[in-house]
Amino acid sequence: MLQSFDVLSSPEQAAARITRLRTRFEEWGVDAIAVPRSDEYLGEYVPACVERLAWLTCFTGSAGLVLVLKDTAHLFVDGRYTMQARAQTDPAVFDYQDMVTTPLSAYLESSAPRGLRLGVDPWTWPTASIKRLEAALAKTGGSLVRLARNPVDAIWDDRPEAPLGTVMIQPLHYAGKPARDKLMMIAQSAREAKADAVVLADPSSVAWVFNIRGEDLPSTPHPLSRAIIPARGRPQLFIDKRKTGIEAEAYLTQLAELSPPSHFDDALKAAGTAGATLMVDPDVASHAIPMLIETAGGTVLAATDPARLPRAVKNEAEIAASASVHRQDGAAMVRFLAWLDTQTPGSFDEISAASQLEQCRRDTGEALQMPLRALSFDTISGGGPNAAIIHYRVNTQTNRRIESGEMLLIDSGGQYVAGTTDITRTIAVGPVPEEQKRFFTLVLKGMIAISQLRFPTGTRGVDIDPFARIALWKAGADFAHGTGHGVGSYLSVHEGPQSISRRGMQELLPGMILSNEPGYYRDGTFGIRIENLVVVHEPQAIDGGDKPMLGFDTLTLCPIDKRLILKELLDGVETEWLNAYHARVREELSPLLSGDPAAEWLEQATAAL
Repeated sequence: MLQSFDVLSSPEQAAARITRLRTRFEEWGVDAIAVPRSDEYLGEYVPACVERLAWLTCFTGSAGLVLVLKDTAHLFVDGRYTMQARAQTDPAVFDYQDMVTTPLSAYLESSAPRGLRLGVDPWTWPTASIKRLEAALAKTGGSLVRLARNPVDAIWDDRPEAPLGTVMIQPLHYAGKPARDKLMMIAQSAREAKADAVVLADPSSVAWVFNIRGEDLPSTPHPLSRAIIPARGRPQLFIDKRKTGIEAEAYLTQLAELSPPSHFDDALKAAGTAGATLMVDPDVASHAIPMLIETAGGTVLAATDPARLPRAVKNEAEIAASASVHRQDGAAMVRFLAWLDTQTPGSFDEISAASQLEQCRRDTGEALQMPLRALSFDTISGGGPNAAIIHYRVNTQTNRRIESGEMLLIDSGGQYVAGTTDITRTIAVGPVPEEQKRFFTLVLKGMIAISQLRFPTGTRGVDIDPFARIALWKAGADFAHGTGHGVGSYLSVHEGPQSISRRGMQELLPGMILSNEPGYYRDGTFGIRIENLVVVHEPQAIDGGDKPMLGFDTLTLCPIDKRLILKELLDGVETEWLNAYHARVREELSPLLSGDPAAEWLEQATAAL
């Protein structure tokens, strides 16, 4: 199994670790330490050797931070992890803060003791965050202490080894554009900005530019690496050669000078000493990077990573590959859902459901010669009250059987060489109460609203996010997460800058892939989410209209559980959309299920409402 359900830590472990951290405060000249979830690459997913927040606090969510003072400790999480944080950590050690409504900078400004010296590892924070912390501390007479070594590493004696996942070349028929062309584009961006070079600090950007993928992380197939791409001259790629076989090394040496990651600091210092101007994205690069450049005498030009937007706007080859892999993933989902309907309520649990889905993806991938390389994230498999935990991760302690009258929420995805998938379905297990069906239908109305939306050029995610919520708002309800996130092309399942959310300020452009996933969660009772991936299509003319409009094409192909729909709550247009979607699902997936018992299940599941 790719996913482990073992419990690797216990809340009671945190107290001793927090105490041990505090014993080093005087040595480091600090009164407090802030430890974020991120590592030196600022990624959402991190290897085991830098799961510092999880090791220190026992909280395993993918976003959060802890502020440890001499007498108190405060765990900051967002709305996705409120319940999980309280379940995984010791309330005698931590109190809990909402990092959205009260970010760390706001907390320091309002609640920090005067003169607080806050220690941070500058490699694990972006410059933008460092500046906010400094500004907040200045208002209370405090100061930020940039530590020479990560404070958790100093007390973590049995840290795992750093990963050495194999580097692979991404085939051109999936990448759609040669690496040389991408490197020329990055170099051109440096020349246009009158910079000497671009520092690519985001491993996903490095992977996309060089057309490589890796296995350093369990869910995101980029090798942990950085690059310096000069305006003129040969790029430098900082990657451990133990990850590259003969073929990958031969390929990469044609594109760049290969250096070990340990030489990255020296390369920055050398550029600074030479008086160079380097482009650095302050939102995705560790603060230590501009520190090294400026300390050596160089100039930092704060600018958006020039690979970020081109990476988000998929080319024709990437879109075609994604559509193909979504058909395969849809067939795997149908096999799983058909299996689920044969199970007697109470005879299966959250782990067995997640395991069966992974097996369906493996079997389907082997049959269609597009193997499952990894899960795009740990499957969220929650039944009944566990489904109300937005980013619930089942383990052997929390695992529960799914009983009749409950709903199973299963949010999952696969990493394939052709693309990345992410899908959520909420499924009825036995007869479900009408109240739960009502909220399921309201969530469905929001998902359909986004699916059939048409919008003018220049529209941002923040502009359309309310369409997913209107039906819920009218019922006095809402959900505490964004409606949609960007998705990479066999890269991170959570990719910026595009999103459909209250913070989605990026203009939506043709070729961007996003999720469409409204939900509703009632603490301790049930949770609902319905998710498809969509791609922004080119502006299209509308009969009788004045201007062409953008819209979404749906990539995900999988039935939506009609047993949970109250038809009277859908209007005619919504019913028409659902029936057309199900007809398309049946048409595209049936050939992949020929001779499989799941084909008959698909016919029934996609019959017109």
